[in-house]
Amino acid sequence: MFDEIITDILRAEGWDTYTDRPNDRGGPTKWGITLKTLSSWRGHECTAQDVKDLGEIEARAIYEADYVIGPRFDALPKLLAPMLVDCGVNHGTSRAAKWLQLAVDTTPDGRIGPKTLQAVEAANPVAIYLKVCATRVSFYGKLVTDDPTQAENAHGWNNRAAKWLKRLADHISGG
Repeated sequence: MFDEIITDILRAEGWDTYTDRPNDRGGPTKWGITLKTLSSWRGHECTAQDVKDLGEIEARAIYEADYVIGPRFDALPKLLAPMLVDCGVNHGTSRAAKWLQLAVDTTPDGRIGPKTLQAVEAANPVAIYLKVCATRVSFYGKLVTDDPTQAENAHGWNNRAAKWLKRLADHISGG
């Protein structure tokens, strides 16, 4: 399941396209992996050239370790896990975990532990999914309101959120 999730993320992030746009807070990015993330992964300060040279196999390993297993999104129900991984990639895993915790009314500490997993198991997964999506859309709006230079990203962000809502609708309708 997670290989497919990572493939979806690579597709959403533009595959092996290297970018370094002035209004992209992530700076140099390839496969959706930023300079900061690559430096953290490798354990030393990397350069923009290191990002340009990043290969798919290493990008996949980063996503699996840092965005699936590390934050424990792999412990979530099949309906929720892919969306939370995507939220973690786009917004940070701690923020994504807090959104999940708020959706299930547990303490939002940004770490998925036994209490969060128990609350997720006891709640309606569709309701959780919708609450996290709503929080995500609101967050996008706040980003643009707080920093109008981010408006150029709004279309892509909205498309990303809409994709997850469509997936839920397909899931509910059996499509």
